[in-house]
Amino acid sequence: MALKCGIVGLPNVGKSTLFNCLSNAKAQSANFPFCTIEPNIGVITVPDSRLNKLAEIVQPQNVQPTTIEIVDIAGLVKGASKGEGLGNQFLANIRETDAILHVLRCFDDGNVVHVDGSVDPVRDKEIIDIELQLKDLETVDTRKTKISRAARTGDKDAIKTLDFYNRVVAVLESGKSARTMELEEFEVPLMRDMQLLTSKPVMYVCNVDENSVVSGNNHVDAVREAVKDENAEIIVLGAGIEADIAELESYEERVEFLEDLGLKEPGVAKLIQKAYSLLALDTYFTAGVKEVRAWTIPRGSTAPQAAGVIHTDFEKGFIRAEVIKYNDFVTLGSEAAVKEAGKMRVEGKEYVVADADIMHFRFNV
Repeated sequence: MALKCGIVGLPNVGKSTLFNCLSNAKAQSANFPFCTIEPNIGVITVPDSRLNKLAEIVQPQNVQPTTIEIVDIAGLVKGASKGEGLGNQFLANIRETDAILHVLRCFDDGNVVHVDGSVDPVRDKEIIDIELQLKDLETVDTRKTKISRAARTGDKDAIKTLDFYNRVVAVLESGKSARTMELEEFEVPLMRDMQLLTSKPVMYVCNVDENSVVSGNNHVDAVREAVKDENAEIIVLGAGIEADIAELESYEERVEFLEDLGLKEPGVAKLIQKAYSLLALDTYFTAGVKEVRAWTIPRGSTAPQAAGVIHTDFEKGFIRAEVIKYNDFVTLGSEAAVKEAGKMRVEGKEYVVADADIMHFRFNV
């Protein structure tokens, strides 16, 4: 399944530097606002040690990790919801993404100008939040206008829907994002259908200096406090450090560099893994001598739905799934050994695929 995350933030907070580290694309990175005019798009592989372990055991001809699409979106300024700066383009690009990676500048450096003259990540966050909330209010008001006539006739469903829209408006007008709302079952599809910008999952990326990359700093603490009531992820990394890591040619050099900083893995690897968690995604594997491959599915997918990720014919003609648990495969060392130990399970259409399951589908079209 295609997964798209948009990197957003005020101008000059490190968005393009982070994008370059993630995708190895060469978005222009310069010390002035709006250096990214058109959204840069990069496809990045998702690091997964389990895939590497399976490949080590199976020794396939090909190894295929799953991927995420990353979009570097132009910097936003106050008034974007009214079309100021690159506002209309910025908001349209966000609407097309599945999740938001909101980069916040959490470092002090007199050589890197800030669009508002001082470093205050909480203020920066609120600037973007307000613009997204204002745009969402426009969206909800349009929906309200359309449903109000039916509600006035006494249509019960229309009345419930209008009540929900009014509740969303109250939340947005209070300065909160739609993602903070607790939804009833009937409200979930209504919220999804509106495609509100502030309903999208968000991860706050605190861009820090080298000295703060392990433990954070006062700016990071302020961000944590500001978003504690949001349904959001927070990650701390140094975009400049990640750029340095990306330039190192050998794995050994990267490990040594990370150890010197007191880190176990690059921040971008943690970011990609957290993006998976943010979107409630799981991975299952197919493993054979031709290919060991990772596949992305929404958490809670049934076996036919998981099969459909490979090809729609697999879902349409699904008969059964042969399932091996990852730990059993790694412990026993081969598919044949798993079968001999009676650890391969045959599952039907109701089976909910677990993260890291190794799947083989039987189908007939």
